Amino acid sequence: MTALLQVDVTDAWQRLHDKDLSPTAFVIACVGRAVAAHPDVHAYRDWRGRLVMHDHVDIATMVDIGTSSGRFPLAHTISDTDTRPVAEISDELHGVRDAPTKGRSGRIMLRWGNAAGRIPGLISLVYFISRRSSFVRSGIGTVAVSSVGMMLGGNGFGIAEPSLTSLSVIVGGVSERPWVVDGGIAPRHVLDLCLQVDHRVVDGAPASRCAATLRTLLEDPDLVPW
Repeated sequence: MTALLQVDVTDAWQRLHDKDLSPTAFVIACVGRAVAAHPDVHAYRDWRGRLVMHDHVDIATMVDIGTSSGRFPLAHTISDTDTRPVAEISDELHGVRDAPTKGRSGRIMLRWGNAAGRIPGLISLVYFISRRSSFVRSGIGTVAVSSVGMMLGGNGFGIAEPSLTSLSVIVGGVSERPWVVDGGIAPRHVLDLCLQVDHRVVDGAPASRCAATLRTLLEDPDLVPW
């Protein structure tokens, strides 16, 4: 199930600019708290069909890093995003970008990346195990957040293929648009978001409540610790 949201992030974007913090970090902090308030949206079913809940919100995202062969999107999992401030998450993202081996994914890629790509069927096996193992899930994240805003060059939505997680948030572009504020029209910075949930696990009601909470957090940066 896919939902497309447009959110007024004018106040948050000004604060991010003033503090020189990552916009993705702010979105991740908001997603973590919205999901913690509605934990059904990042549950999953194990190999026996049992519903598994999570105590904390660990978010998998992509960090654009430089390699000898060019730019590369490195998967990285940020733990406990429902309790951490924006600045701490931003520092972690910048740290992995500058030194990829600080993260577990970077160390694995450095050690096994070239060899793994030559083993037939390995990626499919990893995907099969990841969908069923709570231990592996704890390492790959309970929610996926992906940002495509830098590719859009303005406003726009990104829609991805279903991921291993029951909830995926694709961060689109931010642009200045006319917006209704206190009954009048004013220019505001508006963020396009795409929320995708696995409807086999997540019902529409908790998904809608989570989306509403996420909108509230994104529109009022005072609700999130910085």
